[in-house]
Amino acid sequence: MLPTLPPDLDRDRLPSHVAVIMDGNGRWAQQRGLPRVAGHRQGAKTLKELLHCCKDWGIGSLTAYAFSTENWCRPTEEVNFLMLLFERLLRQEVAEMQREGVRISFIGDLSALPDTLQREVRRAIVATANNQTVQFNLAVNYGSRAELTQVCRQIVEKVRQGNLNSSEVTESLIAQYLNPSNLPDPDLLIRTSGEIRLSNFLLWQLAYTELYFTDTLWPDFDRAAFHQALLAYQGRD
Repeated sequence: MLPTLPPDLDRDRLPSHVAVIMDGNGRWAQQRGLPRVAGHRQGAKTLKELLHCCKDWGIGSLTAYAFSTENWCRPTEEVNFLMLLFERLLRQEVAEMQREGVRISFIGDLSALPDTLQREVRRAIVATANNQTVQFNLAVNYGSRAELTQVCRQIVEKVRQGNLNSSEVTESLIAQYLNPSNLPDPDLLIRTSGEIRLSNFLLWQLAYTELYFTDTLWPDFDRAAFHQALLAYQGRD
């Protein structure tokens, strides 16, 4: 049975791949007199609900910017909390992802993460590898410039070894290195909290993506807010 859509959305014009920059957790908590970590907890619940929404409405891929390379500069207590939150959520949610048909993958330099978190990441990838309902991509310790630099190094090394001719270096080849799973580029990028910038996220992949910015803080970005983002997307030519 086809998922139930709000009546004012056109099923044939939904984005197949949505990317989100989840901004505003700290401000959401501060506005309520709560510690910043409370905003991250609520933000995790929002992401889970958005993932459910993608499944319900037939949007096949969701990519979320969870932790950037610049986020290591945040207070140590906050960074440690985020690492523990990622680990706990992965441990707790894999069974539900299995039931929902969600396949999870990661982009970013995972080698810098705590060993226990790396183990949960590997376990989640293996456990959900055969799921096909929604492709859920988490960008963790990710920075687009670092990603592009690493791709350049890999290509240069192949040319140096004689395994690749420089004339074979095309946009298509670079895209293959950036996205080994052949996932299409995002159709729609959503950034919350009123900031209007890309913050080093998917700079290559977002070249032709529709951009949607909202003042809503990430923990408040519910189904109704996602609905409005999709309406704005469908209103563009």
